[in-house]
Amino acid sequence: MTTSFVLTRRDFSGRIASALALGVVGFRAAAAAKPVNHRFLCCDYQGNKVAIVAADGSVEWEYSAQTPQDCWMLPTGNVLICHHHGVKEVSREKQVVWEYKAPPQAQCHSCQPLPNGGALVAECLMSRIVEVGRDGRISREIKVASEAKNGHQFRGTRKTADQHYWVCLMDEKKIVELSPDGSLLRTIPVDGFPHAAIKLANGHLLVTLGTARKVIELDKNLKIAWQIDDNEIPGNPLRLPAGCQRLPNGNTLVCNYLPGEFMGKQPQAFEVTRDKKVVWELTDHAHFKTVNQIYLLDPVTDGKKNEVFR
Repeated sequence: MTTSFVLTRRDFSGRIASALALGVVGFRAAAAAKPVNHRFLCCDYQGNKVAIVAADGSVEWEYSAQTPQDCWMLPTGNVLICHHHGVKEVSREKQVVWEYKAPPQAQCHSCQPLPNGGALVAECLMSRIVEVGRDGRISREIKVASEAKNGHQFRGTRKTADQHYWVCLMDEKKIVELSPDGSLLRTIPVDGFPHAAIKLANGHLLVTLGTARKVIELDKNLKIAWQIDDNEIPGNPLRLPAGCQRLPNGNTLVCNYLPGEFMGKQPQAFEVTRDKKVVWELTDHAHFKTVNQIYLLDPVTDGKKNEVFR
């Protein structure tokens, strides 16, 4: 299983003003370029729901879930959701296709679909990653050493094509890479509270640092190759960068979770170029409180294989 999925983007020539007239989504276009619009699936943690948003900003579909923090669109069109108490695959008719119910004391904040149709789930307070089948049963358990004993144990957890596990140990300010059998391969300390650690095609690591208000890209030697600091993006000061992804054009999409006093006062997500120009923003305070994960659903338009790393 790899963290890359075939997703693409499409630029729409319609006027930005018509989208803004909907009162739903704000867009910002790069100079001398067509407006960038995205269709996407997203998690609204404090809004307790996941939703599909059309490129024009209208909400196509939504489903209630307690504090969802990870979401995936499957090839079938069904949606995989990680919520507080486990994982569900839900049809577009809002029927539960299958689910995994975690132990009562567990908190689940990360999931990933697996080739067998099941899912990878990281369980806070259980100090483990589990792989579960469509029968809702655990087929594999990986213990993760953690000093934290609360719901902040784990955030973004992924299994890469080499069968390694990448786990963000949030409160411990580190990322660990585990072998297929769960052995510790390396520990990467970071200057903040990691929410996502995405291994890119060039071997770099794209990391969001939560309340430390930074997004960093580490090279193979763990040196910072690129970063976004607190107030570096005009109109988009970092509050709590959570989910992120690297797009085929080299742009980076950041979910900017807005806690407390910042809720409702700025964009909830944005796409930025390598030279830190904003080309797209999500501002929908009418429908969403805190957007902490986005899965792009843009259709293929150029006939090429484009990969998003998330």
